[in-house]
Amino acid sequence: MHLEVLVEDSSGKKLLEILLPKFLGEPGNQHTWRVHPYKGIGKLPKGLKPSTAPRKRILLDQLPRVIEGLGKSPGVDAVVVVLDSDREDCSAFLRQLLELVESKCPSAPTTMFRIAIEEMEAWYFGDQDAVLSAYPKARREVLNGYQQDSVCGTWELLADAIYPGGSQAVKKVGWPLPGQLKHEWAGHIGPFMNIEANASPSFGKLRDGLAKLVRSLQGP
Repeated sequence: MHLEVLVEDSSGKKLLEILLPKFLGEPGNQHTWRVHPYKGIGKLPKGLKPSTAPRKRILLDQLPRVIEGLGKSPGVDAVVVVLDSDREDCSAFLRQLLELVESKCPSAPTTMFRIAIEEMEAWYFGDQDAVLSAYPKARREVLNGYQQDSVCGTWELLADAIYPGGSQAVKKVGWPLPGQLKHEWAGHIGPFMNIEANASPSFGKLRDGLAKLVRSLQGP
């Protein structure tokens, strides 16, 4: 089985490239994949027609075109799109995405959407042992005070737990430090993550969804 995986930024790509072998086994044994990072999530375009140039690589704006194109590409068994919900209502957002594929992508391959609530950093909070393995000096009171998969400024809260001076120090420096830290967290925490013991419901939906996808494509 070959998957094409779309994710909204390069730190998400880094994390998924660490996690996918844990979900699917080492690439090339039974399954292969490619992870495509974009430069932000953007918004679904009005009339579902892209409003930016493809080179700008804004995920939702280009999504109909990309999924339709992958459906016409040989060797693609399925597409997996991984997004942050940010402050969107997750159920309504997912419904929009599914309706998009059904109405505007007649050549779409099997497509699965998975949404991190509020941000992928929620998945690190779902495995505090992994966070503490990567950052033994992390502030446990911050980790313990997090309500799983809540909309609370998730990356900022993780910075409060593990970055000297917390999120305020990160914001004082400004861009590109937040993006650099997200890359660092993916590379440091991701290898320690136990995919079977993660407390994040949205992480569990990704894990279980991939397992179901594999079963459905392999057949009885």
